[in-house]
Amino acid sequence: MKTLILCLVFLIISQAQGLNPKCETQEYGSTLKVFHIYSPCSPFKPSKPLSWEEDVLSMQAKDQTRLQYLSSLVAKKSMVPVASGRQIVQSPTYIVRARIGTPPQTMLMAMDTSNDAAWIPCNGCLGCSSKVFNTARSTTFNTLACHAPQCKQVQNPTCGGGACVFNMTYGSSSIAANLSQDAITLAADPIPSYVFGCLQKTAGSSVPQQGLMGLGRGPLSLLSQTKNLYKSTFSYCLPSFRSPKFSGSLRLGPTGQPLRIKYTPLLKNPRRPSLYFVNMIGIRVGRRIVDIPPKALAFNPSTGAGTIFDSGTVFTRLVEPAYVAVRNEFRRRVKVANVTSLGGFDTCYTVPIVAPTITFMFVGMNVTLPQENLLIHSTAGSITCLAMASAPDNVNSVLNVIANMQQQNHRVLFDVPNSRLGVAREHCT
Repeated sequence: MKTLILCLVFLIISQAQGLNPKCETQEYGSTLKVFHIYSPCSPFKPSKPLSWEEDVLSMQAKDQTRLQYLSSLVAKKSMVPVASGRQIVQSPTYIVRARIGTPPQTMLMAMDTSNDAAWIPCNGCLGCSSKVFNTARSTTFNTLACHAPQCKQVQNPTCGGGACVFNMTYGSSSIAANLSQDAITLAADPIPSYVFGCLQKTAGSSVPQQGLMGLGRGPLSLLSQTKNLYKSTFSYCLPSFRSPKFSGSLRLGPTGQPLRIKYTPLLKNPRRPSLYFVNMIGIRVGRRIVDIPPKALAFNPSTGAGTIFDSGTVFTRLVEPAYVAVRNEFRRRVKVANVTSLGGFDTCYTVPIVAPTITFMFVGMNVTLPQENLLIHSTAGSITCLAMASAPDNVNSVLNVIANMQQQNHRVLFDVPNSRLGVAREHCT
């Protein structure tokens, strides 16, 4: 397995150092290349690779933080991420290129389906990374005033010299930002006025260096800001960890989307309308539908219970009753007596195995996962683990999260106007 280390990533965008020249590819139309944040093509890959076991434990730790963040969203009233009073650090893992400002400055932005707004560390920011967006070099940059309509979309804004200013704390860190606006170009598409948070100050030990493009459904998301251009529709194909260049694609708008694809309805959760909830009605291991209490899969807006598709979580997490049922049937079909564990993965083997398929069953569609989406293998081939886990004990464990490893080499289509999500097999290159 390629070395993968997930860093704690929040809504901050560092000016790109540039992709590896061998990975530079022409982007066209409304399609952007997608890279894993620590792929050979990314400037954010670690300089000193860790062992496979250390990688897995690191990914699990970041996933646990991600689950805590997502659970905090569904447990609270709806709010815009750009201005919430307190947030948990996130860990989105796939990045795309964007050109911001006039003349454009190339940025690498992590894409995240469970968030809305973008953040950019700007020049003069105290405590930010040295890689910042230079607002003084952009002739189209604008700081939004307190009376701007977008200022009403953030919670508890204050006025600083007439600008819409907000503060935020997370972990041991805090940030202060101005709500700002500038031109952005995605692939060949110019977007003249994109609203984002322009960081002015950060403090604390947990300020990350990478950032985010919000692909949720909230008022400050890319979809909401580009309704006329992209019709609130997009899809992505996430590359496998074993892909040589780790490149997939993000396709914005209805043009060029797959015609042969099965859909399931998107569900609306008024507590957290940005998240992409779907109705999972069962899980099949091999040919057997496992016995899962209906409550473990049921959608409940009042508690936040249900199932979401998320691009920022690495390994699928199921609430405990659902995971235990799937795990037990998986073990029964593998028929290997000696089962070991690795960190949060409790179904690992030290001998070669033949794994059954696992099928997530939704209203209107089934998604059957082959071994490449189910198993992680050590580089030396000495251990193999089922790449799923139970929701962490320390979070509001009512949320099932279909994560990015299980989505790899699939085209996942988000069609918001028709309130549906589609999935089709596709080799992501």
